[in-house]
Amino acid sequence: MKKSAMLLGLLVLGLMIVVSAMAADYDLVINNGRVMDPETMYDAVANVGVKDGRIAVITKDKITGKETVDAKGLVVAPGFIDGHQHCIEPYAYRLMLRDGRTTIMDLEIGAHGPKLNEWYKRREGNAPLNFGAAVAHEFARSEILDGFKNWEYLYTPDAIRSRVKQGWSKTRPNLEQGNQILSLIDEGLQQGGLGIGSTVGYMREGVSAREIFELQKLSGRYGRFINMHFRYTPGDDVGETNGIQEMMANAAALGAPALAAHFNNPGYNMVHELLVRMREKGYNVWGEIYPYAAGSTALNAVFLEPEIWVKALGNKYEDTIQDVATGEFYTQKSREEMLKTEPTRVVLVYKIPKSAIVDWIKMPGVAIGSDGMPLFPDDNLTWDTPYEDLPNTHPRFSGSFGRVLRIARENNIPLMQAVSMTSYNYARPLGDMGLKAMQVRGRMQEGMVADITIFDPETVTDNSTYEKGTLPSTGIEHVIVDGTLVMKDQEPLKGVNPGQPIRFEVQEKGRFEPLTEEGWAKTFYASPIDFGGGVPGSQPDMH
Repeated sequence: MKKSAMLLGLLVLGLMIVVSAMAADYDLVINNGRVMDPETMYDAVANVGVKDGRIAVITKDKITGKETVDAKGLVVAPGFIDGHQHCIEPYAYRLMLRDGRTTIMDLEIGAHGPKLNEWYKRREGNAPLNFGAAVAHEFARSEILDGFKNWEYLYTPDAIRSRVKQGWSKTRPNLEQGNQILSLIDEGLQQGGLGIGSTVGYMREGVSAREIFELQKLSGRYGRFINMHFRYTPGDDVGETNGIQEMMANAAALGAPALAAHFNNPGYNMVHELLVRMREKGYNVWGEIYPYAAGSTALNAVFLEPEIWVKALGNKYEDTIQDVATGEFYTQKSREEMLKTEPTRVVLVYKIPKSAIVDWIKMPGVAIGSDGMPLFPDDNLTWDTPYEDLPNTHPRFSGSFGRVLRIARENNIPLMQAVSMTSYNYARPLGDMGLKAMQVRGRMQEGMVADITIFDPETVTDNSTYEKGTLPSTGIEHVIVDGTLVMKDQEPLKGVNPGQPIRFEVQEKGRFEPLTEEGWAKTFYASPIDFGGGVPGSQPDMH
């Protein structure tokens, strides 16, 4: 009897040890948080167990792990995904984390096609956030039409020099040049680029409808998106709508994914309806906004020329164009003077009433893209540079996601709607086009990658302003990337770099098929005089 009791006791003790070991079998546990998943609409207080970089369990049962985060009173959400960030540099990472971002990608301008592999290699093992890039249409044009080859950053920051010449913007390429441009872009897609980024709104004179169609045809051959800064953006409501209609007509004809960059401009309601109706027809199209009434760009942007900004759109420089560094508003004369010395100087552009921001955050299916610009001068900027010592910039750089959550709270917009905008609305369409890294992100579900943002829904807010655009958001307490805490108690952790490359697998062969005069004539019944497919007598003299 005693022997049986002893055996029973040992058995119970063994079971207790096994159960205890199982209970502690998580690398990280998040206890008592309000877990929100925008895909399934799950919204409940629960505990989350993370193992090997994945969400292993979401349960109301008690669990323990090697590391524990108490999330009582906090929201446990999918990590925030920013698909429109032009500054993927160490000095920017702390501000990105403070704003809850776990993935930052440059999908509008992107990286130069032949340099895409190198762009990714520079960041592997050196970033606390996930990172990715599209292939730059603009930079392919800069290389072919302006001969620019001084690639230092390999992506958007190079525009500070490549945009000094204007061939990339205003020159209509001939057939040979058009093929060369597309060939450079094809190199980037072959190297795993996420899609094609086209800033056609800066190139409205030089880029034909045919060139855009061929771009979308190329991206469609890979099943990837084109992301467009529309041809007439910024403009009026008609121009904004016409710009997206160009992209959507091509997407429908080709069955190719398409992304509408920052459509937070006049005409946004029509653009949103077009996106919704296209999705209802089965097309993989989506759009993004940033929650600010002002934009930011280079002083020599084609749409800021007097013929467009003043005469066509009825704006005044004195009311709408502000220098980021000095805070001074430009006149036509002061703009002309500055163009002589610093043509790519960064400015703020005021273009729409603030009341529209609430509308944008209410729109279903819309993602957040901050459109954060590189900081200049960037000499000696590092992770440790104090926030207040960073060069001034548009507040969207550091505050976009905190601002969305604050505005949603203040205007009684459902929190799940805001959470969806910050994560799932980018992850879903990217995943739907076959990007495996996004099929397992943007969701709080078992089996998903543990990219997680934990915030206080009652206090989360942006703090950056137009006067000082590099102040960090507050109320976002913890950030987890690939199962690793990269920010704890609002303090980004230096030297913790679990960020993963977001890209497609490298392809053995490219998919671009050059156009020829013979093939063109056979298909279009006319011989081209340029890459737009014009026939003699139908095109203006571009020389």
